[in-house]
Amino acid sequence: MPRIVRGGLIQATLSVSSELPIEVIKKSMIEKNVAMIDDAAKKGVQMLCMQELFYGPYFCAEQKPKWYSLVEKIPDGPTITLMQELAKKYSMVIVVPIYEVEITGVYYNTAAVIDADGKYLGKYRKHHIPQVAPGFWEKFYFKPGNLGFPVFKTAYADVGVYICYDRHFPEGARILGLNGAEVVFNPSATVAGLSEYLWKLEQPAHAVANGYFVGAINRVGTEAPWNIGEFYGQSYFCTPRGKIIAEAPRDKDFLVVADLNLDEIQEVRDIWQFYRDRRPEEYGAISAVER
Repeated sequence: MPRIVRGGLIQATLSVSSELPIEVIKKSMIEKNVAMIDDAAKKGVQMLCMQELFYGPYFCAEQKPKWYSLVEKIPDGPTITLMQELAKKYSMVIVVPIYEVEITGVYYNTAAVIDADGKYLGKYRKHHIPQVAPGFWEKFYFKPGNLGFPVFKTAYADVGVYICYDRHFPEGARILGLNGAEVVFNPSATVAGLSEYLWKLEQPAHAVANGYFVGAINRVGTEAPWNIGEFYGQSYFCTPRGKIIAEAPRDKDFLVVADLNLDEIQEVRDIWQFYRDRRPEEYGAISAVER
């Protein structure tokens, strides 16, 4: 029997004004995503990921300390606790991207991974932190990740996470494959005019180069008062052959659902022996040369 897992991706617009109190914004976005998780359960989704910093706006469009109040502990904060309850209720693996506090003043852009029985498995912290004009002032908010590139053995598949800007760096994508990832989720927040021409190039290329599935998630709409551009949605799943098999529209809330045949990983790797033929002893310059 083929080893098939049903995956889901949630892309969502900001549900209320970003100028409302932060606790109001957070409550509204959590409620929206919970409703979409309920819908995913009805559609038989077994593994699900939401967009980057899912419970708020993309606040990195400005540099204001008020957004530090969005941070939570992982796994002991209220959002992860809620998602553990939902994961157990629906026997669903859930990848939860939130703003994490380690200690006061030390904050990370993080995704927690929760297994289908509600158990917290661990977290990935975004490694590559952009400072790109206009409106991507992430170094003001996040310390670079320091937990490596873990792969989580869930009930349905071995799952890796890469977050947004990470996708421009093939090194971590390769390490996730070497660590055994079968599905890599990339929750993102990115706008047209800046990155859209790369959106369907880089991640299918990672999938092909490493022989795994990729679930790419992007938020939707424009977010006032910053209006740094249109978050163009188009969340998708692609196969180890780089083929996009399910895709969301660019302009509305959407749940992407796709059946991932994990046996395809073996089929592809039996043909393209990239792991066999790589030459790590010759790649020292990647880390030795700092420019």
